[in-house]
Amino acid sequence: MMGPAHSLSGAAAWLGVGAATAAAGHPMPWPVLLVGSLICAGAALAPDLDHKAATISRAFGPLSRWLCEIVDKLSYAVYKATRKQGDPRRSGGHRTLTHTWLWAVLIGAGCSAAAITGGRWAVLAILFAHMVLAIEGLLWRAARGSSSDVLVWLLAATSAWILAGVLDKPGNGSDWLFTAPGQEYLWLGLPIVLGALVHDIGDALTVSGCPILWPIPVGRKRWYPLGPPKAMRFRAGSWVELKVLMPAFMLLGGAGCAAALNVI
Repeated sequence: MMGPAHSLSGAAAWLGVGAATAAAGHPMPWPVLLVGSLICAGAALAPDLDHKAATISRAFGPLSRWLCEIVDKLSYAVYKATRKQGDPRRSGGHRTLTHTWLWAVLIGAGCSAAAITGGRWAVLAILFAHMVLAIEGLLWRAARGSSSDVLVWLLAATSAWILAGVLDKPGNGSDWLFTAPGQEYLWLGLPIVLGALVHDIGDALTVSGCPILWPIPVGRKRWYPLGPPKAMRFRAGSWVELKVLMPAFMLLGGAGCAAALNVI
């Protein structure tokens, strides 16, 4: 799928989690619902760090373009080193390492560890990075063009600072789910894992499929392109994505938000 659909699906997924926790009698504080949905929307773009033409490749200027090149080469090297006889030969690393459940878990765990060991500045860095991606994904028309990059970064930095301040207030969710002393913001890794997995599921619906299960082998393939029957798949950017899935994500996200806030 394309960036906007990925971001919408990520936000909708976290709002759905909020609805589920509310139904279970443990509603999220509203700042956790808001921040988590924005982080998840941003994290749903992050697996495309292996693609030089993806939204994330231009989100942070030369730094992200350079990082995309490194991740692409790393992913390709891992693919070559671990492929089985049934896996096809390929020339790049797109939709390999960063599109797996293992990558999602490791990135989420790493961000959680950074949040509880690095203090406020680590939390702000995590929020800033995902706010930039969320803005690029959810407001893609307004964020187009290199001239808007500085404005996006300023908006993301301001948002990260304000949201961190809101979460820091007692009862607003810095210790949501993990309440032991020293575990504040440990939950930040959860929307990051969810966003990456939602991205992978979205890509699995497209023609190429997605090797979500790696390194678990399936038959003669370790990089098995998981997906529905080919008749049910679509091409990225097609009318199915733009006219069906994106409106559906908006409706599901709105319903999830209303349920999470006990409006319905």
